[in-house]
Amino acid sequence: MKIHKLLLAGACAAGLAIAATPSYATDTALGAAVRADYRANLGQLFDHFHRNPELSGLEVQTAARMASELRSLGYKVTENVGGTGVVAVLENGPGTTVLIRADMDGLPVEERSGAPNPSRARQVDRDGVEKYVMHACGHDVHITSLVGTARQMAARKDKWSGTLVLIAQPAEERVEGARAMIADGLYTRFPKPEYAIGFHVASGLPRGTVWVPPSIAYSSADSVDIKVHGIGGHGASPHTTVDPVTIASYIVTNLQTLRSREVDPLQGAVVTVGSIHGGTKHNIVPEYVDLQLTVRSDSYAVRDTLLDGIERIAQNTARALNAPEDRLPTVVRSTTESTPPTINHTDTAQRIRAAITRQLGEERVIDITRQGMGAEDFAFYGAPEHGVKAVIFAVGGLPEDLKDTPPPHHSPLFRIDPEASVIAGVEATVAAAEDLFNTASAATAN
Repeated sequence: MKIHKLLLAGACAAGLAIAATPSYATDTALGAAVRADYRANLGQLFDHFHRNPELSGLEVQTAARMASELRSLGYKVTENVGGTGVVAVLENGPGTTVLIRADMDGLPVEERSGAPNPSRARQVDRDGVEKYVMHACGHDVHITSLVGTARQMAARKDKWSGTLVLIAQPAEERVEGARAMIADGLYTRFPKPEYAIGFHVASGLPRGTVWVPPSIAYSSADSVDIKVHGIGGHGASPHTTVDPVTIASYIVTNLQTLRSREVDPLQGAVVTVGSIHGGTKHNIVPEYVDLQLTVRSDSYAVRDTLLDGIERIAQNTARALNAPEDRLPTVVRSTTESTPPTINHTDTAQRIRAAITRQLGEERVIDITRQGMGAEDFAFYGAPEHGVKAVIFAVGGLPEDLKDTPPPHHSPLFRIDPEASVIAGVEATVAAAEDLFNTASAATAN
């Protein structure tokens, strides 16, 4: 996932050192149990996952380990959902259904983080090329925390009532795993949730802190390919050609009018041309030029405006430069590398924030300003057509020794504080889930 940079709103959180045992936690027994579990189990489990990452859609061993861990805790486990996805269900009397998601894929990156347990793993990717693999986005924190959450929820069944669904999701880095699990019956073969929650560790936030976005959490992301057709010929006789290089150049420039002239300036929108390829030699006008775009937005409406406008601008720019109708650009939007914006259900986000604050204390639940337009396929769980109230939050993982130079996600230098991140992730998730179960039960009783 291309996680966005995060800025702390206010100086109070800058350089914040998080104590291992917050004295202001409401449920001290939960905090103590999670810390004990980290020492006995979760620390070793994190080490295993960090040393043995697997690429998107190829998380066979990771999924098997997750299934084994969850099954040993008494959950009913189903494997191979939407590929390598794992679904675990724990029924605990009447009440609502809450889904908790963790993604589990690594990235094709060679680790140079300086961590004491670096990944040296290599794996043949789906393109047939062997690559180094690294958990360069913190998904090892997510799946370790999911196991910790599963253990606490099973041990605390007297504190909640309902049905808990846990999922270990593949292929988030290709923004295709969530959609694949839903297509494979996540909401039909298994208890459909009223709520879906999850978190993402953030290397730019102080370790052990939590941010719960009230609405927009991540932007949409769409990959679009444009093939600009032309009529090739001699570079010394351009009048006898239709030059796709010229057409492509104008398309790149004209696409920016979508942001500047067709979208409300207060709305997030990005159209970036990340790749342009065409031609073979100085004096040859080529027959085609290929463009690759990434498109980002913070709303469904803006997303439609951008995607519809790309094809219109590409084709009409070519027409303006004398391209024949049978040689207009071909615009193809990826059906797999595509996700809508992740928009948290605001009322649920407020409840979750309050529950986490009660557990961790006000000093550790922070407000920040989102910068950049990273994407997350968690968006699919809360898509409007499903009617599920979905919330994703961030857990800080910035090590104290890196506080002046936070390592970016997807970098070979990426490193987080696993103990602080996992413990905070489990505590926050358990607090949020129990609140959703109990609030829903109270509403039903009333």
